[in-house]
Amino acid sequence: MQTVVKSTEIAVISLKGSLNATNALETERHLTTALAQNENKFLLVDLQQVESLDSAGLMALVSAFKLAQQLKRRLTFCSVSPSLRIIFELTQLNTLFDISDGIATSFMEGITPN
Repeated sequence: MQTVVKSTEIAVISLKGSLNATNALETERHLTTALAQNENKFLLVDLQQVESLDSAGLMALVSAFKLAQQLKRRLTFCSVSPSLRIIFELTQLNTLFDISDGIATSFMEGITPN
């Protein structure tokens, strides 16, 4: 995982490979640190290169989502593959998570007031 872009109010984190029990805590720590930084009002998590997701990985995303709500930050997942989208739908997290088609769309939505 890596931070791709960071501006005054927007941070983009791109996750890669498998998001599972092996790296879920590290991923959660990375996401929550980015959310906790005062200047980040909008965190965009690019899931395009995530190949698989298990329950531990899903919990890392849920933990980041909960923290974003507590801190009144915007957390958006973008470029979600069909297989991850199915997981989000089966767990009904697609009704909670802010999911966008791609990075460009997310930036426009993040910059435009809701």
